[in-house]
Amino acid sequence: MTRPARARIDLSALQHNFQRIQQAASGSRVMAIIKANGYGHGLVDVGRALAAADAFGVVTLDEAIALREAGFDSRIVLLEGFFGADDFPLVSGYGLDVVLHHSSQIDLLERTPPAGTLDVWLKIDTGMNRLGFAPADVSSVIGRLARLDGIGNLRLMSHLACADDPENDYTSLQLNRFMEATQGLHGERSLANSAALLAWPDTRLDWVRPGIMLYGASPLLNRTADELGLRPVMTLATRLIAVNRHQAGDAVGYGGDWVCPEAMNVGVAAIGYGDGYPRHAPSGMPVLVNGKRTSIIGRVSMDMICIDLRSQPDAGIGDEVVLWGEGLPVDDVAARAGTIAYEILCSVNNRVHFDYMT
Repeated sequence: MTRPARARIDLSALQHNFQRIQQAASGSRVMAIIKANGYGHGLVDVGRALAAADAFGVVTLDEAIALREAGFDSRIVLLEGFFGADDFPLVSGYGLDVVLHHSSQIDLLERTPPAGTLDVWLKIDTGMNRLGFAPADVSSVIGRLARLDGIGNLRLMSHLACADDPENDYTSLQLNRFMEATQGLHGERSLANSAALLAWPDTRLDWVRPGIMLYGASPLLNRTADELGLRPVMTLATRLIAVNRHQAGDAVGYGGDWVCPEAMNVGVAAIGYGDGYPRHAPSGMPVLVNGKRTSIIGRVSMDMICIDLRSQPDAGIGDEVVLWGEGLPVDDVAARAGTIAYEILCSVNNRVHFDYMT
């Protein structure tokens, strides 16, 4: 019998979330962001479920090649572009788009022009201050590209820093900077991420680039995924492999950090930080046992967590434990762990068996 840690991936929920995006941004084309192994959900399976997307956004050549070799003929965009001239044969051979965000990339194109035609997305730094060309430099950058052979379609993009907060006017500032920097320029434009396409309608433009909302987590502060009409795609679950009776004063787990306040049953579930469950999850982190909420106690181990079963005296070996997903939003778990749903989802690794449901 295989270890019971399972990630159930509900592809119908993924498609539902995609339809929610299409409804919210009906006048825009959709680049589905499936980098980081589809935010931990499985790159190729996620891509197949999102066949209606107009493009896919990934970061690594390995991700792009995996999609192409799995039969994908959609537009695929390398969100960090290329890293050296040795990438050019693969970029051209697999027909990939690249994001240009730094003058060193254009220097490389001028020294070593790639074979074939290269479609590019020019990234403008409107205030994220991470990647992108300064708005004042956009015209000169486009002039350099115009002098190069083999540059095909040019698209314009930027990235928003604070779109998750609908009360923060910084998004309006970035939008204005982007519109001013691209005024009079040819090329489709892209600005909105998940948060912006829901909360900032003016940012939707020609392309939207949803990521986290595809997977059923909320991209907005103080708004739940359910309130936004999103459904969880991943349910991470395992089973109890032991139920032990402990006495008042007994310490549980490494370091003896948690002490039983009374005689009680403690469950042991087969999952831990070696599977991607957050090691820093505190005692009191919610889990579901047989669909009923309780919490973990003690430190998270590599392979196991301990669970307070005082509210469920009949729980036994083999009973299901849900760590997040249906009935327990990943956003709630992430908040209790002091992190974000992105990290929680991306951390699940191949020690966990993935079951795909349509």
